[in-house]
This record gives sequence, C-alpha cells and structure tokens, in this order.
Amino acid sequence: MKRRTFLGLTGAALAASALGGWTLLHNGAQALLLSARDNAAGEHFAVGYRLDGSQVFATRVSERCHDVIAHPFLPLALFVGRRPSTQSYLIDSRDGRLLQTLHAPAQRHFYGHAVFHKGGEWLYATENDTSDPGRGVLGVYRLQGQRLQRVDELSSHGLGPHQLLWLPDGETLVVANGGIRTEADSRVETNLDAMESSLVLLKRDGSLLSKEQLPERMNSVRHLAVASDGTIVSGQQYMGEASDPVPLLAIKRPGQPFQPFPLGEAQRQAMNQYTASLAIHNELRLLALTAPRGNRLFIWDLDSAALRLDAPLADCAGVGAVAEGFVVSSGVGRCRLFDCRRAAISSRALQLPAGLWDNHLRLA
Repeated sequence: MKRRTFLGLTGAALAASALGGWTLLHNGAQALLLSARDNAAGEHFAVGYRLDGSQVFATRVSERCHDVIAHPFLPLALFVGRRPSTQSYLIDSRDGRLLQTLHAPAQRHFYGHAVFHKGGEWLYATENDTSDPGRGVLGVYRLQGQRLQRVDELSSHGLGPHQLLWLPDGETLVVANGGIRTEADSRVETNLDAMESSLVLLKRDGSLLSKEQLPERMNSVRHLAVASDGTIVSGQQYMGEASDPVPLLAIKRPGQPFQPFPLGEAQRQAMNQYTASLAIHNELRLLALTAPRGNRLFIWDLDSAALRLDAPLADCAGVGAVAEGFVVSSGVGRCRLFDCRRAAISSRALQLPAGLWDNHLRLA
C-alpha cells in the first residue's frame, strides 16, 4: 500500500468501522495495569491487573516482553518483545486471549517499544535492521480485524532506536535513538567508541523535522515521556566510566533545544549511570523516573525542576500516572502507589503480586 494512501485512512470512525466486531472499552472501569512479568520458574507472561489486586489475565508468552501499548479505544494491547526479540503479542485485554503472535520480518528485530496512532488503525514499532546492524527503522503495521500486518517501514534517522511517543498533535513522532549498534540475536554493543545517540522528531510519513544530540557521546537516549504541552523528557543510560559526571535526564521544552534537566548531584550519583521508566502527571505537573540500578524513585516538579521525592525502592521498574500520583512496580518487591496530591508525598503498597515485574507498565 502506498504511504500517501494509508496516511489518509485515519480517524476513530473509520477505524471503528474497519475493525468491526469490537466492543469499546468501558471508560468508567478501574484502571487496568498492563505489564510483562516473569514467574519464579523464569516463564514469561503478559499480565493485566486492577489496582485492587484482582487479576484480569496472565497469558504465558514464549519471549520476554518490554513495553506494553494499549489501543486508544479498543480492548487490546500489544506486548512488545524485548530487544532482540522477533516476537510481540497482541492480547485481548478483557480476558487475556492471545490474538496474534506478531513476527518481525527477516533481518529485523524489535527494540521493545511501539505506539498506536490515535485513529487506532496504525502502529509504529522501533526495529533494528540487522543487515546493517543498528540502522534504525520504524515498522509500520495496519490493524485489520484482530491482526496486525506490516505494510511499510520508515527510517528512525539514527542508530538503535528505543522508545517512541507522540507529541500532543498525535501526528508527530518523538524517537529516542540510543546510538548503539547490535548484531542479530545479540545484546552486545559493537560501537561504544562511535555511538550516535539522538532525539528525533519526524512526521508520520517519515519526514525528519529535527535531530538533536547531547554533548556526551556515550550517553544513550533511551526512554521518554511527553507532557500535554509538548514538553519532552528523556532518560539516558551512560555507557562510559562509572565515575564520569554525566547528566542522565534531559528535557526539550516547546521552542527550546534538547538540554540537560537540572539534577542535584546526589540524585545523579544515586542513579548509577542508568535510568529506566519515566512518566509525567499532566494535572499535577510532575515528572517521575525509576533508577533500578540505584534502587531509587525520583519525582520532580516538571516546571520548576524542584525535587519532590528521592525515595529508596529496590529494583524499581515501571511507572505510570494515576489520579492520585504514580504507580511504580518492582523486580523484587511490592508495587506501590505514591500519592502526590499534598506537599508531602506518601506511599502505600498495592495488593499486587510482589516482584518479577519487567521494566515498564501501562495503565489503560
């Protein structure tokens, strides 16, 4: 299908008719927490839980997943394979039925992240071109019935693309190019002496709008959060020496360049050169970040950059915004709810299974 053709096939009305047979999600239901999780035997699962601890589904899958992408209005979610997986899993989020095992094409593998377009018909996934290791592409998939079909690919305009998100217009993609080359079926970095990490903005037809880099060559741009006003925040993983004083959080406010977010030195050191998940709470104007290698959770005021919370949390993993504040998962302990509505942030454990949660969570 020609790119100019499928770009025109958007909108909820068209998607709903094209994907007939689905029932729209019930907006009044309690939030559904979606994440990848292992069990004690090392088996991999795509799971959905209500925040009261009730299990909606736990579907065993053959490969470990990374991020989860909920459809904007239909009861399904894509659990995206962790690099260098060649499989992702389309799940009915009402009962956990595996609708499709999505296979990457030859000489491609998934990088762990994807996004649905707001119209519901198109999905974009970060992928590695293993014929030219590290060359970033965005696989373009069309949802037809209960299956995703790959119809095109776009350049990510960089190496090793990881997370991608939409700007508030719903038509501009933000891509974190990690800058690292890896071979097929491998997580071994092959170009640490020549990394090319970047933050890219591109149109949905693949046209490059901007490409910006941080001054530290080995600072890999990995994970993203985007605020409702278009502010972009990225978390980095530094691939150099443990003692190098490198900022691990960066921000691009509307109309401004991509630049370091003002971090306290104690917080920078506590991150142990590694950040994981980010989330922005638009109503409270807060930014949350997990640093699992440092066993810390941080929350800042997004506008002033004032530190609101620096809390120990063992192997903290995914983070997502809810009405009260943020939900955070852990690889070794309890998931917790952080209530940020008052000056003093409080937290409590959730009645969800403890430990073995993977890097990201989504609330649908």
